[in-house]
Amino acid sequence: MAVAPILSDVAAGAEALAVFDDIRDKRNTDYVNNFWRALASDPALLRATWDRLQAVMGPGHIDPLVKEMIYVAVSVTNGCSYCIHSHTAAARAKGMTDAQHGELLAVIAMAAQTNALATALQVPVDDRFRVGEQPGGI
Repeated sequence: MAVAPILSDVAAGAEALAVFDDIRDKRNTDYVNNFWRALASDPALLRATWDRLQAVMGPGHIDPLVKEMIYVAVSVTNGCSYCIHSHTAAARAKGMTDAQHGELLAVIAMAAQTNALATALQVPVDDRFRVGEQPGGI
């Protein structure tokens, strides 16, 4: 159950409605999802989150599909069911195949396992992996 109301267009104030309209326009849809509707009870937070999301997820040096897949990975790590579902749908809309989704989940699971092992063993970071040290990586 939500801890904030999921505001309809009628219940949302003018500031929130302006963001809803921008979401509809930029996404070329008539649909505003529950995440944005829950944020609408704090119009300043709604606007700030929408603006930041556009900046981060918009055009840049990383492919849009890769950005969505990263979002899915972080959402899995953080246990955010809503974001797992919404960004998996967004990744699929950007062309993610079933094979890519399976591979993504395998990478997430592998990273979770090796992160846990490295943390449990308190493995010191190799000097060559630190910024400013020797190039080359693994």
